[in-house]
Amino acid sequence: MALALSLAPTSSSLISLNPNASPNFRTTHLNFGSQRRIHNTTPLFRSFKCLKSSSKDVNASPFSISAIASSSQTTEVVPKTLQRLVKEFKSCTEPIDRLKWVLHYGSLIPPMPESSRTESNRVMGCTARVWLDAELGSDGKMRFWAESDSDVSKGMCSCLIQVLDEASPEEVMELKTEDLAELNVGLLGVERSRVNTWHNVLVSMQKKTRRLVAEREGKVPSFEPFPSLVLTADGVEAKGSFAEAQAKYLFPEESRVQELVNVLKEKKIGVVAHFYMDPEVQGVLTAAQKHWPHISISDSLVMADSAVSMAKAGCQFVTVLGVDFMSENVRAILDQAGFGEVGVYRMSDETIGCSLADAASAPAYLNYLEAASLSPPSLHVVYINTSLETKAFAHELVPTITCTSSNVVQTILQAFAQMPELNVWYGPDSYMGANIVKLFQQMTLMTDEEIAKIHTKHSLKTIKSLLPRLHYFQEGTCIVHHLFGHEVVERLKYMYCDAFLTAHLEVPGEMFSLAMEAKKRDMGVVGSTQNILDFIKQKVQEAVDRNVDDHLQFVLGTESGMVTSIVAVIRSLLRSSANSKVKVEVVFPVSSESMTKTSSDSSNSNKVGDVALPVVPGVAGGEGCSIHGGCASCPYMKMNSLSSLLKVCHNLPDVENIFGGFIAERFKKQTPQGKLIADVGCEPILHMRHFQANKELPEKLVHQVLSWEGKR
Repeated sequence: MALALSLAPTSSSLISLNPNASPNFRTTHLNFGSQRRIHNTTPLFRSFKCLKSSSKDVNASPFSISAIASSSQTTEVVPKTLQRLVKEFKSCTEPIDRLKWVLHYGSLIPPMPESSRTESNRVMGCTARVWLDAELGSDGKMRFWAESDSDVSKGMCSCLIQVLDEASPEEVMELKTEDLAELNVGLLGVERSRVNTWHNVLVSMQKKTRRLVAEREGKVPSFEPFPSLVLTADGVEAKGSFAEAQAKYLFPEESRVQELVNVLKEKKIGVVAHFYMDPEVQGVLTAAQKHWPHISISDSLVMADSAVSMAKAGCQFVTVLGVDFMSENVRAILDQAGFGEVGVYRMSDETIGCSLADAASAPAYLNYLEAASLSPPSLHVVYINTSLETKAFAHELVPTITCTSSNVVQTILQAFAQMPELNVWYGPDSYMGANIVKLFQQMTLMTDEEIAKIHTKHSLKTIKSLLPRLHYFQEGTCIVHHLFGHEVVERLKYMYCDAFLTAHLEVPGEMFSLAMEAKKRDMGVVGSTQNILDFIKQKVQEAVDRNVDDHLQFVLGTESGMVTSIVAVIRSLLRSSANSKVKVEVVFPVSSESMTKTSSDSSNSNKVGDVALPVVPGVAGGEGCSIHGGCASCPYMKMNSLSSLLKVCHNLPDVENIFGGFIAERFKKQTPQGKLIADVGCEPILHMRHFQANKELPEKLVHQVLSWEGKR
């Protein structure tokens, strides 16, 4: 959804273009501010003369780590160098000449010491390999060195160095990619990630500057690295106790896997599980998938689809590893598909709740919908992570369509396209609602052509028109994503600003904005669990295809349970290449307060078999997360244990009704209008199915919306 800008950087020791010159260039000499940078340049260009950069302001204000903040304008020195470089590039009217100019700058960059070409100096996210090093001089000015195995990337680095070499730390931190927008290099037909080299190198420069200033001032934040898993074609390395706890389950005992496979085959049982499942369960399920095809680990929407496929293939039972609204959806969709005889089983005889589903069942949500019913024409767009009862009651108050985190934006845009005077009421996730509004606000900064690429029926005028009529519930949150809060975001900005950043659409606004900024430069994704998995898969595949040594770092901005599926995908890709040199690190942005540490006394430690775990997901209070930062895991999802799954499977068919409390039964209750909840609650889901298949809202729903006035 973000703009793909063709950006190009800038110069502090600069070259000026002779307006009468032809695009055949000659030699020039650059002052890179340090004796060790002096080198011989090859005569390449003609009719250019050398310009020395303006001297920097030696009276710059003292700089501290607390002063590094976003500023709307840069200081005077850097803008002057930018203006000069912009003038040079604009004088080259043809894109190919601008590209030659970039290549020229690449030929002028001094060689980087071999000792600086380390993994820690690699710039992430670039198509080519790029290295960057920096130092903070005794005069308070920054110096930079860069190298790349691509001449184009080297030229981009050279331009940025000329802008920021010998700049003050404030000047480095205040420069933004947007300041470089007029340096359109015109890289015709190349990958978007090549153009993003401008931004990625700038971010790396700023990261190094921030750290060097903090070290000099003795104000290095007490941030420790987040736990992570490092994956190669040969194995997995865990960094930090939390990652070690996750890694314990990636390679389960074969006997446990075989036990599950045997009982599933014998009794024709299918298994649908959510991505957020407990790592122990996911580890066994992932291994069992190789031997029994009727096991699916997915997001909540696909779970019901998979259950139908399993029923069609002859499964007599489907076990659901998730929260209760997921098993309700599976039961309802199986009934709609004509498989009412297939038994559906939960993993507990207790309620397996969900904070979002609970929020939509509260009186405040019904009051919200009452207000919606008084403002026709209105459409209620309800998140699929709600109970069937909520969907049914809502649909009788306001015409309702279900959505997922991956299709909610297109659902709303299509609704406004078909009914321009519509009021849309989204719920119950407050963060997702606020993020959707923010997305549409960002679209008001786009051109009609850019907006049309997102949805062909919309323009700047229609986006501005719909914003006042888009409402969202403000009292619902997911406890997993709610706590990707300020502490986590600050640590990410300081330590992982150059990593690939993933975030679920349910995260708070601060985390959402950070991920959207990364998305603009193709370094991030904001969306559903499946969107996150697909993004990681794409980036790893690109790195494997390049067949060079690379270190990719992904911040997992959602529930940690996703790691099992992510690891399986990554390792499969890495092992698909005979000589894969790629290293992939999955970072868990987990607050230290969101983990329960066990006693060092082995007699009191939590054990998995014979292994004592020093740390387990979830704080002692059982919430699985903390007010200080990201959640370790969803406590409700962890009610689905491997032992429960095996116990249920071994006792099917449940002739003696021992597991009656585990059955996901068809809703026999009625709505206020006397209809079956099972029937009315399915209708919003079927509306979404129609939209997914046909890219438009069904006529039945449109008719309900437009003829709703006075029907209460």
